Amino acid sequence: MIKHLFTAAITAIVALGLVSTAYAGNERFMKVMKRGEVVVGVKADYKPWGFRDASGKIVGMEADMAQDVADALGVKLELVPVQSSNRMQFLQQGKIDLMIATMSDRSDRRKLVGIPEPNYYTSGTNVLAPKKVGLKQWTQLTGKPVCGKQGAFYNKIVAKRYDAKVVAFVNNAEAKQALRDGRCIAWVYDDSSIMADLASGDYNDYEMPLKTEDDNPWGLAVPHEELDNIWGRFMSGMIYHWHTSGRLIALEKKWGIQPTEYLTMMKAKLEIDRAHLK
Repeated sequence: MIKHLFTAAITAIVALGLVSTAYAGNERFMKVMKRGEVVVGVKADYKPWGFRDASGKIVGMEADMAQDVADALGVKLELVPVQSSNRMQFLQQGKIDLMIATMSDRSDRRKLVGIPEPNYYTSGTNVLAPKKVGLKQWTQLTGKPVCGKQGAFYNKIVAKRYDAKVVAFVNNAEAKQALRDGRCIAWVYDDSSIMADLASGDYNDYEMPLKTEDDNPWGLAVPHEELDNIWGRFMSGMIYHWHTSGRLIALEKKWGIQPTEYLTMMKAKLEIDRAHLK
């Protein structure tokens, strides 16, 4: 349906002779259509959202989302591996046309790249803990040693909110080794990173047992100048479709990602909004 609606919209624009006058605001999009290929920046080292399989191919939840975009446009897909340090620059420099790469939606980033509404995912504060510890509630951390990474804001949250005794280490590797050594009952960090660890197969005796707090929404990105033009509006439509169709929930299940309340909430909310428009 999205592809049909999109094709109809483009046909109408061409028929009205508006493509040339609107070209400046749709340059990257027009290049995609002329090229017959969309280049999407995704993570290649953040399982299960984006990682390389045994053959070296980039796969994962966000890689599947990128394929959905290509299919809807009727073009080929090229995936380009990006990192947190270069993903926005790649988009600004024209190395990629679209970025779907586990990026938190922040006001400072909205000044650099175009982030369509609504957000497609979210992450927040949680813990990785041995299953044998039996954590069920955040209050069980009170007075207990909890491993953390130096400088991470998660440390202050659990220390202040639950009076946990945070033991901060230089990096995540040291913190998680301390967890394995029994020097703390849990490791506090971003839940998406914890889910990536659980999906790696290296933490089969561990779990993320608590309810995620302080959700931080994720946004995909188009060039800033195209946010309110064809490209940005099309991607906004894709996100609505992913939510209302349950596609993102299905992708979570496909890639073994622990279900998030955010996706369930967004599906219900947008379905209600759509019903009110009828």
